[in-house]
Amino acid sequence: MSNKRRVAVIGLGSMGGAMAATLHRAGWDVAGFDPSESARRAAAQGGISTTADIQDLAGTPYAVLSLPSAKVVESTVPALLTAPGTIAIIDTTTSEPDTSKSMADLAASRGAAFIDAPVSGGRDGAATGSLSAFVGATEDALDAAEPVLEALTGGKYVHIGGPGSGNVVKLLNNVLAAANMVSVGEALGVAKAYGIDPAVAAASISNASGGSKVSAAMYPAWVFSGTHDSGFSLGLMARDAALAIDVARRIGEQPELLAAASMQWQDALTALGPAADFTEIARTVAPAVTPAGAPTTIPGA
Repeated sequence: MSNKRRVAVIGLGSMGGAMAATLHRAGWDVAGFDPSESARRAAAQGGISTTADIQDLAGTPYAVLSLPSAKVVESTVPALLTAPGTIAIIDTTTSEPDTSKSMADLAASRGAAFIDAPVSGGRDGAATGSLSAFVGATEDALDAAEPVLEALTGGKYVHIGGPGSGNVVKLLNNVLAAANMVSVGEALGVAKAYGIDPAVAAASISNASGGSKVSAAMYPAWVFSGTHDSGFSLGLMARDAALAIDVARRIGEQPELLAAASMQWQDALTALGPAADFTEIARTVAPAVTPAGAPTTIPGA
């Protein structure tokens, strides 16, 4: 196998573990790191070699990051660049634009490429290599990262612009989804109060101008059923929504409607806790439309 077909996956949680498995099936020599022993064990069962020391992966030709925050990205990238050999680092984390810009500069100074490529498509997309990605990178960095990006997305990525721009658009995507989860829930709550089946209302709306993926798929699959098992946490969505508003305000924008929706996610976070599924926002904005109903306790109370 070509040395250039070696890739390190940093972060072996739900998304990172699935991406590592996809790369492994595509013929890549995959090594993974995660501080969690259970995450490493799960990856190893799928044929991925793992390590508990990130320094073991320094200088791997390619690296894919799937991390919880920009702060962790900032500590991870320098560690990967302590040894020569890195061609490209593909950061799928929903991170911050300033972090991506500084990491791109750092990588370039070491003769490597860094791209911010936050992804959409959830664990199913990660497991099937059909994610979509919002890419921020120079043209040269994108060219360097393309082999791994193709394996993860099947070509479903958009080059938004320079470093950091992928993060901006991904955050805007997430805050729009967050606002839509609230607005659809409130609308269906009104329908329910009028004695209309929320599922029928959602299906009707989804075929009209007010329809969206939220009304057509997310509410039917995860809210009306009461399963709330999308695999994406409420804590992460609340974080992304708040970060999108913060990024907007840093450049003088004041998105009032999105900011109001973000505050409702903070209220839901208090009521349900960060580990709740993000679709459980329905339990606070429209409890009548889900069998799970309104939260009865406050985590930590």
